[in-house]
Amino acid sequence: MEEQLEKLVQRFHEVEREMSRPEVIANQPRFRELTREHARLSQIVSAYEEFRNTNRELSETEALLREEKDAEMRDMLMSETAALRRRIEEQREKLLIMLLPRDPNSGKDVIMEIRAGTGGEEAALFAADLFRMYSRYADERGWGIECLSMNPTGIGGYKEIIFSVRGGDAYDCLKYESGVHRVQRVPVTEAGGRIHTSAVTVAVLTEAEEDEIEINPDDLRIDVFRSSGHGGQSVNTTDSAVRITHLPTGMVVTCQDEKSQHKNKAKAMRVLRARLMEKANRERMEQEAAVRRAQVGSGDRSERIRTYNFPQSRVTDHRIGLTIYSLDRVLDGALDTLIDPLRKEEIARQLGTSNA
Repeated sequence: MEEQLEKLVQRFHEVEREMSRPEVIANQPRFRELTREHARLSQIVSAYEEFRNTNRELSETEALLREEKDAEMRDMLMSETAALRRRIEEQREKLLIMLLPRDPNSGKDVIMEIRAGTGGEEAALFAADLFRMYSRYADERGWGIECLSMNPTGIGGYKEIIFSVRGGDAYDCLKYESGVHRVQRVPVTEAGGRIHTSAVTVAVLTEAEEDEIEINPDDLRIDVFRSSGHGGQSVNTTDSAVRITHLPTGMVVTCQDEKSQHKNKAKAMRVLRARLMEKANRERMEQEAAVRRAQVGSGDRSERIRTYNFPQSRVTDHRIGLTIYSLDRVLDGALDTLIDPLRKEEIARQLGTSNA
């Protein structure tokens, strides 16, 4: 492990030198890539320095213990030695986790798509609940949220809502949210008080930079039209809404929330790039079966990942068999109670895979 860490320390200093070169600073894609690598390596280098300092402190304490004759001082030194050994083991485990194969999307911003599935209006209302949950979670973590596209219903739900989340560890936390979210509750539209089961799909896509996904303009069909609100009423008197069709894949993205055609086109292109990035990532992951097995869940939006049961105030994550009885807190943004165990489970699986 230490040999590998020494190589990473050398690489850290190489990256620092390269980032100071004018030609690299002028090359924004390369500079952005190095900035991400520098941020990751700086955490490892810092943790390794702490590990080395603790080992040095242990050696000095053990040397004192060998020479000490006073019984009381020996007891104190033995206690300190035991504490230092425990700290070294904790630091070693932390470094091992840092050295695990890194998700190539780690540190990226994301685009999330929430769509109402089975359950009609009730599913659309729950889609709005999930958007509120993710918005509050993002606020707590200091991330920025920007709505890119929405298709609201008349009573406060969403048939679909697409939004971006910008923050240093947004992807690392939110990647576990892709899949089917099932809700069990009495809908507001239910007069008989019966519990209904509805479903909403969530997709978490990494936001791609323009230089990461090359899109040939000839592969796009761009249609403009007047945006409309509920019931088809016009909300804009100009052709500001934009529909982009990616001809090779058949992907279609529509944005009409902005009054500017230029802004709607820019948002639609961001969503399209993210979807194309997801397609490329999925194809890559299919070739990396070992990495896929080490993940908690496949990230497939058709996989049922979680159930929210309102009568029992219960949330169950089916991937790790976790059930908690604090539904109100989760929907109010306390998502770490679910995400932290998922991250720990994935780390444990990766450690098991790397030791196999």
